[in-house]
Amino acid sequence: MLRLLIIGAAGRMGQALTRAASERSDMRITGAVDAPGGAQVGRDVGELAGVGRLGVTITSDLAATLAESDAALDFSHASASATSLAACVAAGRPLLIGTTGHDAHFRHELERAARHIALLVAANTSVGVTLLTEVARRCAEVLPLEFDVEIFEAHHRHKKDAPSGTALALGRAVADARGQDLDEVGVRNRIGAAPREPGEIGFAVMRGGDIVGEHSVVFAGDGEQLVLTHRATDRSVFARGALEAAAWLARRPPGRYHMRDILSKTAS
Repeated sequence: MLRLLIIGAAGRMGQALTRAASERSDMRITGAVDAPGGAQVGRDVGELAGVGRLGVTITSDLAATLAESDAALDFSHASASATSLAACVAAGRPLLIGTTGHDAHFRHELERAARHIALLVAANTSVGVTLLTEVARRCAEVLPLEFDVEIFEAHHRHKKDAPSGTALALGRAVADARGQDLDEVGVRNRIGAAPREPGEIGFAVMRGGDIVGEHSVVFAGDGEQLVLTHRATDRSVFARGALEAAAWLARRPPGRYHMRDILSKTAS
């Protein structure tokens, strides 16, 4: 039985994780953490998520809950990731981080932490998006640079970052496969009369309604287009993927891992 700690338990993804974990017989939630002073601190995490009382109270005491857990999932906020990382290293617990927007300094800290714990950082924990990323990477390796690449993403009206972390991860996979630096070829705002430059990777963004998430990678050549698309219609796909990743990560030695590692049939 895998004992899980959810960091950011009161948020949308935290509640989705609670619901998904309650449906599994091979894991249970033993800890739930939210920001100090949060409105939901003190509540039962199961009641908050709508699955009934689980006997796990949402707390702000990360260290205490880690002591009773086998692995942690952090879906709180990028600003809290450093605290989660340091606590998991101190406790020797595997950590999956599902937030985005980290700075260069934190990315350096991730490499240091991976010497001590199993660590996975994912902009998107959907298995389908993971496969989309790998297919896009392969297409970028095969298709010539004459094919223009545009990445489209759509999310609900409340999402703050644009392009999404997933869209940027897709762009990075394509750029890496082409031997490019996304910071140099990525175009986030195509405004004005300037024509498209060869080798650019463009981003188009939509925010509206309650769209859970849609991502497309378009390879547009002369006379033909290849369009790869993933649509999420339920937030539970991200929760299920995160739980699969956490179960996989809990069996791994210290190191830096990626969602694509979970797709490998040779992984055990």
